Amino acid sequence: MEILKLIEYARQAKEKSYSPYSKFRVGAALLSNDGTVTQGANIENISYGLTICAERTAVFNAHLEGKTGFTAIAINSDSNEIISPCGACRQVMIEMCGNIDIIMSNDSGDMKVMKLAELLPLAFDEKQFYNKRDT
Repeated sequence: MEILKLIEYARQAKEKSYSPYSKFRVGAALLSNDGTVTQGANIENISYGLTICAERTAVFNAHLEGKTGFTAIAINSDSNEIISPCGACRQVMIEMCGNIDIIMSNDSGDMKVMKLAELLPLAFDEKQFYNKRDT
């Protein structure tokens, strides 16, 4: 799938954002190895700690749909700047999606593509978790 089409899916998902407090809408579109796309949007709560980001919504939705194996995720927001995934999203994606392409975009047509491992160097992973527990 071409990058611009995946970004368009993220833009469409952004329209479904529930962000009445921050007014900061974000959409995500996760591309599976089989070519299907799972969308996600940020869903806020008045207690900000209960808010979930668009990226995690897409990843969790894909998991519930039985998807495994991913190649890329596109992220789009209303910001004039290109936004990157937060730390929590990076950690979830590295575990559940692997070192996928992260396509960050805004509505001005700006975009940047990076590998997830570039955004999350020295990620906490299963190997570290189990080594820590065995000591």
